[in-house]
Amino acid sequence: MISMRTTKKTKEKVEYGDFQTPLPLAREVCALLSQCGCKPLSVLEPTCGAGNFLRAAHEQFGSIKRAVGVEINGEYVTSARRSIPDALNGGQLTIIKEDFFTVHWEEILGLLPDPLLIIGNPPWVTNAELGSLGSANLPLKSNFRNQAGIDAITGKSNFDISEWMLIRALDWIRGRQATLAMLCKTAVARKVLFNAWSTGQPLETSDIYQIDAMKFFGAAVDACLLVVRPSPYARSLDCRIHESPEENEPVAVLGYRNGQLVANVQAFERWAYLEGEELYRWRSGIKHDCAKVMEVREENGRYRNGLGELVELEAEYLYPMLKSADIFREDPPAPRRWMLVTQRFVGEDTCRIRDKAPKTWEYLVRHGALLDRRVSAIYRKRARFSIFGVGDYSFALWKVAISGLYKRLEFKMIGPSDGKPVVLDDTCYFIACRAKGEAQLLTELLNSEPARQFFSAVIFRDAKRPLTVAVLRRLDLLVVARELNLEHPLEKYLQLSAKSRIDLA
Repeated sequence: MISMRTTKKTKEKVEYGDFQTPLPLAREVCALLSQCGCKPLSVLEPTCGAGNFLRAAHEQFGSIKRAVGVEINGEYVTSARRSIPDALNGGQLTIIKEDFFTVHWEEILGLLPDPLLIIGNPPWVTNAELGSLGSANLPLKSNFRNQAGIDAITGKSNFDISEWMLIRALDWIRGRQATLAMLCKTAVARKVLFNAWSTGQPLETSDIYQIDAMKFFGAAVDACLLVVRPSPYARSLDCRIHESPEENEPVAVLGYRNGQLVANVQAFERWAYLEGEELYRWRSGIKHDCAKVMEVREENGRYRNGLGELVELEAEYLYPMLKSADIFREDPPAPRRWMLVTQRFVGEDTCRIRDKAPKTWEYLVRHGALLDRRVSAIYRKRARFSIFGVGDYSFALWKVAISGLYKRLEFKMIGPSDGKPVVLDDTCYFIACRAKGEAQLLTELLNSEPARQFFSAVIFRDAKRPLTVAVLRRLDLLVVARELNLEHPLEKYLQLSAKSRIDLA
């Protein structure tokens, strides 16, 4: 079953999902598996909903001797029991009403003979969404991906429930003659593969078949069928990408190289020599989580905020700012907003604003309720009106920046505006530079053909943020400079940076 956001989303839709897999799609998936040589003796659907996958498997595979479906929603259990034949070629069919997270899976799996097919469509919803509803339909609380420190706090530990389920299902088939075939978000499929490859789980084959989620579910999301087969003897680190279940020939191959996922194995192997040390520290822009208060536009010496108010603020804490759209659309980007930057470094006492800029302090206090309601845990137990992602690097006069939200690989040089450094919001990534010439050189290197080819090989353009700090840090700019005969100028700036006491790194 699928659980998705809709304009009339209810608690029940999120928890249990009422976007059932259409029977034609279930039949198409089972026909594909049969063409690929799948002949299961047993079938398990861990979140079976109304049972369309079990029904399609019964129709397609005459080899089935035992089938089990598990479903938490009582209405779906009743529907599945009515719609699926009582017997599977003389075998046994069991539909169990139970919560995925409390089922004794070892007992069920022990009764299912190999070859085993685990098939289905687990809920497409995150643990944070379920938690916000007070749902108990969740795995035991844990730092799911073992994120450290601020990564866990700022949400990188948030995950799709289906991701947790699929990783669990892969553990079930370890060492067995089995096939795992699941509909899921394409991003979830990649995370599941990364987990398997990075933990050394041997997979013989992996395939992703793109699915038209709008056609089948009315959902604007990149979705796929993930098909994985384990093997104790072979270990493939590649996954073939197919445009649809009807296409046998892959259009690309993603893989696991140097401890990371790469979008195009062939292209990566051509440009892999560019991967190396991060010479310049990539940063995200300033995070404040309250644009209506913290971002303003100038009007005749006063400032209009996102609430429509025209207010007076001192210039002391105002900086020209750029957002992702500004960097993406303009060259050079031109600031049209100002950001109220309350701290020069994380943790700085904000009470000093009261003395240095009383109008700004009064403005913050007046809108304190909005700022106090910011939900991110990073603001807890910190000075009132705190921001995050701020440091000396935020105030560098020269920067090289790129939008984190758009798919075009184009880096822009950012210089001062109105005599002040331009700050970026947290949808942007940037390198802080000490001089205009340094920013020009880095912009040239990052926009060069070798750099573009490298990034194109490693990024997934269907991702919510195709380009991330982690991806940017993989490119060794010194190797790129050597490729373009610009090694000596870059080394000069690196030496100057090493001697500087200003912490822009």
